[in-house]
Amino acid sequence: MYSENYCVELGTRSVLEISGLDSVKLLQGLVSNDVESVSAENSIYAALLTPQGKFLYDFFIVQGDENTVLLDCEWRHLKEILMKLKIYKLRSEVNLRDASDDHKIFVGFGEKILELFDLPKRPGVTRSYRGGHVMVDPRHELMGVRIILPSGSVVSEPSLKPGSLESYQRMRIGLGIPDATYDLEQNKTILLEAGFDELNGISWDKGCYMGQELTARTKYRGLIKKRLLPCKIVGPAISPGTPITFDEKNVGEIRSVAGDLAMALLKIASVKDSNARKETFTANDSSIIPIQPNWMKF
Repeated sequence: MYSENYCVELGTRSVLEISGLDSVKLLQGLVSNDVESVSAENSIYAALLTPQGKFLYDFFIVQGDENTVLLDCEWRHLKEILMKLKIYKLRSEVNLRDASDDHKIFVGFGEKILELFDLPKRPGVTRSYRGGHVMVDPRHELMGVRIILPSGSVVSEPSLKPGSLESYQRMRIGLGIPDATYDLEQNKTILLEAGFDELNGISWDKGCYMGQELTARTKYRGLIKKRLLPCKIVGPAISPGTPITFDEKNVGEIRSVAGDLAMALLKIASVKDSNARKETFTANDSSIIPIQPNWMKF
């Protein structure tokens, strides 16, 4: 965790506006989390899955104006998400709009970032801020805050310094928080492999949604064989996509890298075996040391 507070604009994020009397009802039957819990004081993290329960897109859902929610999503997937929702809205009273030009998205991080914005250490808590919204990251409070502002507004707070995307990514990987842009595979990743359960991305009480059956089965039958884990790299730099080996067998793959830290998809049995034997994994000429965050259970 950085001792000073920083802010970075996320230029790769966009906003999809969903409005109308049926906006919450539409999303409630499609996404992994409880959209009915979204309010002016609470935002959530969620995913849209295939009917077979495989990952497609993730996003943050924030309360906008009356009967309106905002999806903070990856800009390159916004039109795809919009088209998916158009397919399912049928005759619902819902309007979908690309609101990218109306908003900017920022993240704030650092040891006292929640104190700076007068927010509690509770994921998802949301406040009005400069005509927009500031929220404790719904995944984990140590990820700091996410801020959605009107395009003409800026984040300006005492002791808040300009940060870099590299430093934000290093913090994210160190905490073991996956980023779908780099770490998840569309039509392949299962939510529990990516920590969606522990990171507040799934509601187990909301009822049915698309892909719910596989998600529930993998949890209650303990079917998860792999997990995304942060790792320490000891040795030369390595690139995303590099295979990871143990006992001359392929046990995983590097997904994202920030300096000497990486996020990797690894076989859980191999991680437990390497820990028991006090041996490390290998990727090219580097040693890979998995780190299990305090929040992660397997």
